[in-house]
Amino acid sequence: MSEESFDKQELIQYRMERARETLRDARLLFDQSGSPASVVNRAYYAMFYSVLALLITVDKGTSKHSGVIALFDEHFVKKGKFPKEISKALHRAFDLRQIGDYRELLAVERDQAEEILSTSERFVRDVDEYLKNEASPI
Repeated sequence: MSEESFDKQELIQYRMERARETLRDARLLFDQSGSPASVVNRAYYAMFYSVLALLITVDKGTSKHSGVIALFDEHFVKKGKFPKEISKALHRAFDLRQIGDYRELLAVERDQAEEILSTSERFVRDVDEYLKNEASPI
């Protein structure tokens, strides 16, 4: 295995661990009646870190959230590696995180936070499975 390959694999593992850790934080916040906006923020970031891990497998990346989502759609959804529903879930989480983090006088509701948390748990699990079973060796 080349040094570059090792670094990529290590970075994928690191990003997936960040995704799982952030997801655990979202669950703890939800279970302890944390603010819905904070739950959505952590749940979204778990999804975001998972997508960053995926993008390493296709040698892509960007610093903008919208760019990460667009690359995910282009390289994984449009190519049939993930269903369109998973993309819709990511877009919804992004939109609700934007509302919770930046929009004044708009609130994220607890049921929305629960929906995004549940979706995020499935999302991270699906990405983890894909990386273990279907991603080309790096």
